[in-house]
Amino acid sequence: MRGHLLLTIVSLAALYTAANADTLPIKGSYGNKDGCAYAKSGESTGSDNFFLLTSEGITTAASYCEIKKVLKTEGKDFTATVACQAEGEESSNDDTVKITSGPKGYTIGFVADAAIKWGPLPLCK
Repeated sequence: MRGHLLLTIVSLAALYTAANADTLPIKGSYGNKDGCAYAKSGESTGSDNFFLLTSEGITTAASYCEIKKVLKTEGKDFTATVACQAEGEESSNDDTVKITSGPKGYTIGFVADAAIKWGPLPLCK
């Protein structure tokens, strides 16, 4: 049930705002084991340890953050404004993220809360 609800939220959020969204200049999907499984199949494993980065957004077990605007690009590092919507909520909150490339993949950090770090997320195979 949880996976289907997340998929519905992600789908609706993507449809609603796709026309206004920016995209990251990355190729492929980056994630942990469960995030990459979702990227391949479109089905959630139901795991709470779920992270997936695509050019359009960041998906976790409990939220979806759409890339609204790429503010800065430095090589393979990016700063972007995202609109994050938690599972079960109708409204979204804008935040700024720093997406940095490293030897093990991308790491995502939130400017508003330095304690939040997701990654590194390697390229999905």
